[in-house]
Amino acid sequence: MSEHLVYIGLGSNLGDSITTLRSALSTLRQYPAIQDLRVSRLYYSKPVGPQDQPNYWNAAACFSTSLAPVILLDLLLQIEKDHGRDRAQQIRWGARTLDLDILLYDHLVVASTRLTIPHPYLTSRAFVVCPLLDLNPQLTLPSGRLLTNYLADLQDQTSTLEVSTVVL
Repeated sequence: MSEHLVYIGLGSNLGDSITTLRSALSTLRQYPAIQDLRVSRLYYSKPVGPQDQPNYWNAAACFSTSLAPVILLDLLLQIEKDHGRDRAQQIRWGARTLDLDILLYDHLVVASTRLTIPHPYLTSRAFVVCPLLDLNPQLTLPSGRLLTNYLADLQDQTSTLEVSTVVL
């Protein structure tokens, strides 16, 4: 079994978000197929989409895994469900107890009905870019571009992004 380097995004804005994020990370750490999990700093940001919802807590994590991308997706969706997320009842970009997204999987590019890697909004959201850069300031995307190249386009977002002292 070969190991793959994966980056995921984590977010929450309903309930006790920090406890939920910690619990999701703890659950991930319990899986033998997930090794060397590291977590970024925690960020507080305005929601994308409907503004009549609480602000979000966001972070990123990276780890190595032998799981195939779709199997990892199923695991993340189950963890979301176990933490109270009901995707069938939610509006697009609405409030949620937990959001776990595969952002990068090695340098793989996937475009299917179930999964898109790299995540389609990865480079357009500061609450994704900044945590990823915490984990790897030299992160290179499958396109060959450095992730830092996208920061200039996100200045309006980074000015409202708050870094928390809370440790996940």
